[in-house]
Amino acid sequence: MAALSHADDISGMEKDLDAQGWALLPNVLTPTQCGEIAAWYDEPDRFRSRVVMARHGYGRGEYRYFAYDLPKPVRDLRTTLYPALAPIANRWYASMGLAPRFPLAHADFLARCHADGQTRPTPLLLRYGPGDYNCLHQDLYGAHVFPLQVAILLNMPGEDFTGGEFVITEQRPRMQSRVSVVPLRQGDAVVFAVNQRPVQGTRGNYRVNLRHGVSVVQSGQRHTLGIIFHDAA
Repeated sequence: MAALSHADDISGMEKDLDAQGWALLPNVLTPTQCGEIAAWYDEPDRFRSRVVMARHGYGRGEYRYFAYDLPKPVRDLRTTLYPALAPIANRWYASMGLAPRFPLAHADFLARCHADGQTRPTPLLLRYGPGDYNCLHQDLYGAHVFPLQVAILLNMPGEDFTGGEFVITEQRPRMQSRVSVVPLRQGDAVVFAVNQRPVQGTRGNYRVNLRHGVSVVQSGQRHTLGIIFHDAA
């Protein structure tokens, strides 16, 4: 399992996040790891709940939220990615004039969430089949929100499935939305803004809103591992 261990990796990720609100991290998981994690979807004891998107107007397809204790690969991703993202989150919040600051250890941030009743784990595994999609949305689960999250594609585009592109929209004040299609391959991760990010304007920083989703899967099956750093109320 790859980690953000080099200064150049973190610097490049930070530049991309500042420029566009998302950054691509290649080869975070191996194909073997991807296959093992995708297979967990059929092991319901690993999860606390299952959501069928069509029942709630979220799109089509389904996902499951992991239960505590998290599987080790999921727990490791959460705890190793967070320290590289926390300084970026703190700088963003300072730029946007938002008061919360995030501790550098994920356990300390989770303690803050749990103290206010956000105790349900949020990492999730998503499954899409032909005709399935995920509407544009933001993953907000309570008062405590870590402003960055991660999605890892577990199948190979063009081989395991077609369609199903990961998309991000950004709405700037008095401007039409900008859409990005993230070029994920199997095992790649995308780090992206949960709901807002700062943008430098002529009169200082201002906030832009972001949403993310998945376009219609044309054929095959697509799985994604979602790593969200705040827990849910």
